[in-house]
Amino acid sequence: MNSNQLSSRSAIMAVILLFAGLFFRVFRVEVAPNTLLNFSPLMAAALCGAVFIPGWLGLVVPVVALLVSDAALNSHYGEPVISPQLLWTLPCYLIAVGIGWLLREQRERRAGLWPILGGTLLSSVIFYLVTNTGSWLGFTAYPQNLAGWVQALTTGLPGYPPTWTFFRNSLISDLLFAAFFVAVERSIAPSLQPAKARA
Repeated sequence: MNSNQLSSRSAIMAVILLFAGLFFRVFRVEVAPNTLLNFSPLMAAALCGAVFIPGWLGLVVPVVALLVSDAALNSHYGEPVISPQLLWTLPCYLIAVGIGWLLREQRERRAGLWPILGGTLLSSVIFYLVTNTGSWLGFTAYPQNLAGWVQALTTGLPGYPPTWTFFRNSLISDLLFAAFFVAVERSIAPSLQPAKARA
């Protein structure tokens, strides 16, 4: 594959990942705010972007999607545009990018579906543990002891859905979108090959 074909595929994947991240994270809240909470493609976009998009563009696309969608959601809920939660969410996405880079190096950008799903699963678990631990440390409503941490990981705060349901929804969406991105990348690659190579 020459540099023009690689650039074309990278641009297509970048647009798909960015659009998917923004659309499902922002417009889902506008259209169905109480449906499938935490159902978002951002984690899958972070990992798959690193696998399929070369160079720093694979890092920039998911980070831009996170920052733009965060700003839009915070504005929607009347909160500051820059959220303190970025302190623990952004590193989780960067970890997913790092896992994606490792997969790309190992398989020379042709990582199979199962390693990508495994990396996505690991990224989802890390996100769940880190963000809920951040909530436990950041909200005084949680007792600052082991019981409070377990509460943050399972039932959450009274008046809100249990935190395990957020994890379930995010895990399902992460795996589904990762599989979708792999399918899209594999469908794009043959279409960009020269006619002689396809003959």
